[in-house]
Amino acid sequence: MTSISEPESVDSQLSNIYNNHVRCHAAIGQGGDPVKKALPIGIENFEDMVKSGYYYVDKTLLIKELLDLKGKVNLFTRPRRFGKTLNLSMLRYFFEDSGDMEKNQQNRELFRGMRILEAGEAYTSQMGKYPVMNLTLKSAEQEDFEDSYYAVQAEIASEFDRHRDIIERGKERLTSKEYKQYLHIADEQADERQVRGALKLFSRCMYKITGRKTVILVDEYDVPLENAYFRGFYEKMADFIRSLFESALKTNDYLQSAVITGCLRISKESIFTGLNHLNIISILDKKYSEHFGFVESEVVQMMSYYGVESRFSIMKEWYDGYLFGNTEVYNPWSVIKFLYDLYSDVNAFPHPYWVNTSSNDIIRELIVRSDRETKGHIERLLSGGTLDIQVHEEVTYGDMRGNGENLWNFLYFTGYLTKESEYFKEKYIFLKVRVPNIEVMTIYENTIMNWMKEIVKKENFHELYQAMEAGNAQRMTAILNGQLFRTISFYDSAENFYHGFIAGILSQGENYLVKSNRESGKGRSDIMVRSPSMRGRSFILEVKVSDSIDDLETDAEKAIQQIYDKKYMDELWEEGYRKIDCYGISFFRKDCEVRFGGKYEGLLKKITPPS
Repeated sequence: MTSISEPESVDSQLSNIYNNHVRCHAAIGQGGDPVKKALPIGIENFEDMVKSGYYYVDKTLLIKELLDLKGKVNLFTRPRRFGKTLNLSMLRYFFEDSGDMEKNQQNRELFRGMRILEAGEAYTSQMGKYPVMNLTLKSAEQEDFEDSYYAVQAEIASEFDRHRDIIERGKERLTSKEYKQYLHIADEQADERQVRGALKLFSRCMYKITGRKTVILVDEYDVPLENAYFRGFYEKMADFIRSLFESALKTNDYLQSAVITGCLRISKESIFTGLNHLNIISILDKKYSEHFGFVESEVVQMMSYYGVESRFSIMKEWYDGYLFGNTEVYNPWSVIKFLYDLYSDVNAFPHPYWVNTSSNDIIRELIVRSDRETKGHIERLLSGGTLDIQVHEEVTYGDMRGNGENLWNFLYFTGYLTKESEYFKEKYIFLKVRVPNIEVMTIYENTIMNWMKEIVKKENFHELYQAMEAGNAQRMTAILNGQLFRTISFYDSAENFYHGFIAGILSQGENYLVKSNRESGKGRSDIMVRSPSMRGRSFILEVKVSDSIDDLETDAEKAIQQIYDKKYMDELWEEGYRKIDCYGISFFRKDCEVRFGGKYEGLLKKITPPS
């Protein structure tokens, strides 16, 4: 598999793949273009992916690497929606002996033409060889411990029930106690003590019947822990998950191997107590780096297949930027979603698709609790800069409130930051981290804007309106500067930020209506504020962003001049308003300058200068 670091240029890749694409079409002749494979949006079952003919990016060499490295228990930590569930499903269909020869053969057929079959007998001989417990903990995202626990119990019961035929055919090899306990778990009648030991019981029963040790696959192991942290029952859930894993992974003589996936690496002392054979593969590791997410050559090939390679630069700006080990990786969920839109309309706009699939609680936690120093760090990242952090891989959710470094590590390992470079200093690993791409930048910005709106709602801006009604630009400047000091600003899209900042504050006035970016006169005024009654007051505010602190006063005056030059006031006058005040406001980072532009008296073209 290729990666971004290889010498072949992107343009060369595009050219070669495009030529193959053209030759393929030419071979079809007059019959028209072939029907394209459907994009696998939300498809996480490997069998469904292959049988239903979805476009599949071949990640089967993950199997080869797992067998080569021979890890007993492997924990892969990757951000949400980076292919973890689909990869575990692929592992299940490769390794699983279903107890049915016909089904096993069907599973083999799923891998026809895939890379793992070219790897050799040492690997293909492992197909269909083991009992597999395939468990997902995604459903444990519930409001309280009881509901979360029952969700996990139901998932375990479902897997026990899936193997019921094997148990029934070989029940004479089990003790009466083992058989009854297995059925209790399968029928969701087991008590909590039995559920905690369920995975070990499953392995023992399967070994007694088949003579083979069990492969255990656990997907999104940290979902119940993250959910419990934010809902206030973390310790109780951590104790349950710890005991479930201890019985399955620590003292289980019937375990062949285990693969666990999650977003974060939870401390060994917290969850994986005494599990000395645990092999943790995080996004820092160079091993397995290309198996989760799409490398650039795969994205290029997909775009060529769907005939939308002309939009490659936008795809890269929005969804590239992750560095797993030394491999550059794209967000697979967002790539597929954007391709889906592009295939219908090659000029479709990109969207922050990932924001709709991932919890932003961690970012919100960072913002709400940030002190002045942390706000400065966030602003540096949002302006395209980097931040140096010391790596702390073994953390718990409880550590999030301990210090800022833990929180930065959470953001890094969950995909909200990415590695620019790494270095070793005084026995510790440090990273230079940055925001990965435009998509993630919008998540930060939207979260900040929503937080600001909540803060603003709690404030009383009666004094600001009094100053605006009185034409007191100096007092308005002081009030707005005080609010700016408390915010987290992003300057890459500064006009939008400051526009939202002003509009949000003014929207709190009970006696006025606020309109933004309305077509008016010869252009677009930034903000119009009007009384519901045309006999009342109305205001036009034009916002400028200065290049330096020294330009604030000049730019505020330019904003006023723009109001008059482009006749932004005419719309209000034509509606019937006669008391129209004009303001120019300029911003530079945490400073602003307000200028009063006088009272406009419409068709008389008379301006009453400020007193």
